[in-house]
Amino acid sequence: MDTISITRAHGGTQHVVKHSSRSTGTDMTFSVFVPPQADDGSPCPVVWYLSGLTCTHANVTEKGEYRRACAELGLIFVAPDTSPRGEGVPDDPAAAYDFGLGAGFYVDATQAPYDRHYRMYSYIVDELPDVAASAFPIDLGAQAITGHSMGGHGALTIALRNPGRFRSVSAFAPIVAPSQVPWGEKALAGYLGPDRSAWRAHDAVALIEDGARVDDLLVDQGEADTFLAEQLRPQLLEEACRSAGIPLTLRMQPGYDHSYYFISTFMADHLRWHAERLRQSR
Repeated sequence: MDTISITRAHGGTQHVVKHSSRSTGTDMTFSVFVPPQADDGSPCPVVWYLSGLTCTHANVTEKGEYRRACAELGLIFVAPDTSPRGEGVPDDPAAAYDFGLGAGFYVDATQAPYDRHYRMYSYIVDELPDVAASAFPIDLGAQAITGHSMGGHGALTIALRNPGRFRSVSAFAPIVAPSQVPWGEKALAGYLGPDRSAWRAHDAVALIEDGARVDDLLVDQGEADTFLAEQLRPQLLEEACRSAGIPLTLRMQPGYDHSYYFISTFMADHLRWHAERLRQSR
């Protein structure tokens, strides 16, 4: 693991590191904020943050405004990239923003030429926790996950597919039913092929319909989000949770859009929500 930068903030340290990934076959960069409570090496609970389309680790690291709350609550905050990158990594043939580089959708691709490198599900679920915990004082017995847009989709589906791993899950403006919206239809077809039954394992609404469960959910959604009606459709998650008996707190926020102005406004709320659940013993 190579250190790219270390910066002091709110009594803790903000790290950016790079390592060679066995999952993607590329170098992967991620950021880690370590709160002051870990200065003596004590392990701390961790919040994994998954970013959205076009983003890298840098977007939330620079604009997410999470460090003050993490320092107060004693949370480690880890933000990985959204896709593999580097020479030989295939992109969208038309260089569109919603597929290929920056748009890994947190799946393991099965379709050539993407199947060699686009293995973001395995990277997030199987590799990154071990890599991060080998270098930072992360308590893997106290994990939470959240994300934005495509990353919200990733957080929801990964939590639903790995029951018991995460004590809490939340999302900002998530793509809740990618099988039913243009962004998701393009990505899932391109990475997984035309068989829609294979898509259900990467669709939060479908997973809930098929029996997957989490204890509860927190979702914030801006009412002024230009992607709300066509791409996000939180009412589908609301209906699925109601039918399944999953407690969902869906907060529709008047005037807020899809940007980091929105995310940063409610980031501390989400971190407090996670901290409350991470403190609960199991």
